[in-house]
Amino acid sequence: MNEPALPKELERKIRERVATTPTYDIHTHLYDPALESLLLWGIDEQLTYHYLVAEAFRSIELPYEKYWALKKSEQAELVWRTLFEQRSPLSEATRGVITTLHALGLDPKKDGLPKIRRWFSEQKLGAFVTRVMELAHVHTFCMTNSPFDPEERPFWEKSFQRDPLFTAALRIDPLLIDWQGASKTLTEQGYAVNPTLDQKSLSEVRRFLADWSKKLNAKYVMVSLEPDFAYPAKSDIATLIDGAVLPHCLEHGLPFALMPGVVRQVNPALRLAGDGVGRADLSAYQNLIAAHPHHKFLVTALARENQHELCVMARKFRNLHVFGCWWFTNIPTAINDMTRMRLELLGPSFTPQHSDARVLDQVIYKWRHSRQILGDVLVEKYSDLFRVGWAVTDADLERDLRQLFGGSFETFLLANF
Repeated sequence: MNEPALPKELERKIRERVATTPTYDIHTHLYDPALESLLLWGIDEQLTYHYLVAEAFRSIELPYEKYWALKKSEQAELVWRTLFEQRSPLSEATRGVITTLHALGLDPKKDGLPKIRRWFSEQKLGAFVTRVMELAHVHTFCMTNSPFDPEERPFWEKSFQRDPLFTAALRIDPLLIDWQGASKTLTEQGYAVNPTLDQKSLSEVRRFLADWSKKLNAKYVMVSLEPDFAYPAKSDIATLIDGAVLPHCLEHGLPFALMPGVVRQVNPALRLAGDGVGRADLSAYQNLIAAHPHHKFLVTALARENQHELCVMARKFRNLHVFGCWWFTNIPTAINDMTRMRLELLGPSFTPQHSDARVLDQVIYKWRHSRQILGDVLVEKYSDLFRVGWAVTDADLERDLRQLFGGSFETFLLANF
């Protein structure tokens, strides 16, 4: 006996809605256009993105230091020649460049790099931001903003007219992973801290977090941590989390976003491309979340091996919101598996994707590729429902997609536990 099949018209509607529903891109490395040169865009920025640099170095013999001594345009030309002329762009990062250029009306095979460069040189940033957002169907970007970045900090200190389409997240990695260095930065900014984490220092750290959360109007506080993070522990990181970060987040109603699994600088010669991945001990995060039931935690894990355990944790703790496919998991194989697993364990109470884009143009391909996968997954899941007698209505579909494309995240931001 044949099982009932999802009507073709409904399947078409699901794919169309997934492809076009506006989304909140809740984690990027983009910047408000007012921050000028910090907002990266254009073909040379695409080609010198660290994903492509790491891939290109698998095939070029040029010493690292000689590559970094080249002008950016020369670096881009070397990557273009290596990854697009000498071989097919089969990796996700190189395919992303092709997807982006075609979406913008460019044909990389016919036009060539000089013509593509000329096209980008003729674009105006404001109009280009609008076009990218329209092509990617993104209504809002959440930036990553660090008061420890000497290039970024002056913009916030002198203030500027904010673009409402760019919200902020307070990034505090140096504070937690290098207290000795961070304490010097805080002292320079007028906070009375010392290398010893006494109560006065913790109080000043809280003042620092409050000042910067207000300055940024931050949506959350965030950090990426190495696989060996432990909690509870007698460490500077645990002391700062307990004594400053979590009290600050609770007082101001902010989630604490945790990104476990990065192994910093396994190959320093690659610079930004030199970080690796390790399986995190998620029991530390479970301990942290369980010990603070009234705090909100956003978590995305870098290692594929951590994904199932993270989903199970989210089933047990309502104050944990799982989001995105980060960095090395932002490839179709992992996105496919992770999205299916999350839906099967969590329903639509998570945020399946963020772009993590460092270059504005990348938003186009990261969302197009992810939407295609999400469309496939949802067609499968709605088909499963249809076969057991659940009729999916337009209202059901609209509600579910609203949750998956930022609604669950925004609801979590407002939640009280």
